Formats: sequence, structure tokens, C-alpha cells
Amino acid sequence: MTSPASQLRSGKGHRDENFPVASLLIHPQHRSIIRAFYDYVRTADDIADHATLGESEKLKLLDGLESSLLGKSDDEQVAVTLRSALAKRGLSPKHAQDLVTAFRLDVTKHRYRDWDDLIDYCSYSAMPVGRFVLDVHGEDHATWLASDALCAALQIINHLQDCSADYRNLDRVYIPLDAFAAAGAEVAELGVPAASPNLLRCLQGLARRTQVLLRHGLPLAGQTEDWPLALEVSVIHTYAERIVALLTARDPLSQNVHLGPAGFALYGLAGLAAGFVRRLRRAPAAGTLSSAQ
Repeated sequence: MTSPASQLRSGKGHRDENFPVASLLIHPQHRSIIRAFYDYVRTADDIADHATLGESEKLKLLDGLESSLLGKSDDEQVAVTLRSALAKRGLSPKHAQDLVTAFRLDVTKHRYRDWDDLIDYCSYSAMPVGRFVLDVHGEDHATWLASDALCAALQIINHLQDCSADYRNLDRVYIPLDAFAAAGAEVAELGVPAASPNLLRCLQGLARRTQVLLRHGLPLAGQTEDWPLALEVSVIHTYAERIVALLTARDPLSQNVHLGPAGFALYGLAGLAAGFVRRLRRAPAAGTLSSAQ
């Protein structure tokens, strides 16, 4: 029987994401659990983003997903699958639970006060993904600092790319309210076809701030012991650098700020090359999230 949450899946899969999910660079022994994690998270994300469900319905479904993850029920198959995969590896469900917390925030919290408020959201919505993948590979928790910075940057990149659609379709605004105020822009400007000069200054300023996060995430490929994972990290970082460069120069409301197939191929190769270099250098950790100004 189809579980309640699975009926609400959007049809979006791991190949539709902006960044690779368990690509061929990842060792086959790790791909199935990463994709089980992705399927669970994707289901929760689709619930939170559903166009017609009410807030209470969404929260009830998210509670059901978490309940099945924790073994309190077997109603949600994606959760049962992930629960089994985690048990076989002796891994905690905490990272998946943190992501469910983020999706509850998506349902109930539609505005963010400032950069710190946004980073706090990323600590539930993005950082657990990197930590989970590192745990799957048995990496040292010392890698978490760089991973957190990279994952937060990836999340904010997505927010900037989708800022207009998030506002128009879901009344969600991840752009910090103090950034609007500092630039002399208004939230409602996200609903127009092209950004005003003030809104563009706001968005591009956040893109530049995200570049600082990416610099803090740069050491991760060198810190990662697993060679294929280090290459995947390098490719993801290279994609992110290119996309955030687009966001510093373009208007996400009216211009393309995504990589096409040619861009993925070109920057993927560049990321692989950079990964070999970073791996050889074994870069030390750099900075903290609080210093990303």
C-alpha cells in the first residue's frame, strides 16, 4: 500500500538537483544509503512545499515521517527504508531528524531576521546533509566545520536562485529582512519581473557574502580521507563557485543563474582537476561561520 507521504511526491529526483547526489564518484557501497537518505528528505521537502495542503496537514505528515524513521510506526516506507539502512551501518537518525525540523520551519516560518537567523536555519536544512555523508564515509568530525560552511553556501545559493518563485508560490522569503532594509529594498519587489537597483544590490551583496562561506568550505576536499568523496566535494565546490559568480553579476528574477548541461560538464572537469590539487595539498581548516562577513 502506498504510504500517505509518498502520494505527495513531486516527481523530482536526485538527478534534478542543482548539485550531485551520490554521483558515480561515490563508492557503490555508499550510494544506496545516501539515496535512501535523499528519498526521505525529498519526500519531506515535497510535503513542506505542497501547494494545496494546509499547515496542520503538512506538520502531521512530517510527524508521521519522523515517527516511522524512529521505529514508532511503519507507515512511511521511505522512512522505514532509511531506518533499516541506518541500523545496518550503526548510524544515528539525528541528521535526518534535523532536516525534518527544517521542513517544519519551512511550513511555519516565512521570514528571516538577519544573516545569523538564516545560518541557524541552514544548521537544520543544509549542514546535516554534509555531516551525514561524512559519517557514512567514516570521516573525522573535524571535517564538519568546512562541510557546514560549504553546505550553508549551497543552501543560500538555492535561496538566491529561487527567491522570486519562493515568494510568489509559497510566500517564503529567505533573504534576511535586514538585508532588504540596508539596501533600501522591499520584500514585495521579489514578485516583479526584474529586480530594481536596490533589490539587485541586496541580492548581489548576499551572493558576495556567500562567496566568503565558500572560501571557508574550500579546505573540505583536502581534509576528506576518502578519495572519491574528496573529488565529489571538489566538483560541488566548483559548481557552487561558478553559480555564485553568476549571482554576483546577474538578476535572478530576470536572468539565468543556473548551469546548463555544458556548464555542468565543463565545471565538473575543472572540479575534478582542482580536487586532485587540493587533495595533494591536504589543505588545513579555515575560519568559522561567524567570521563570514
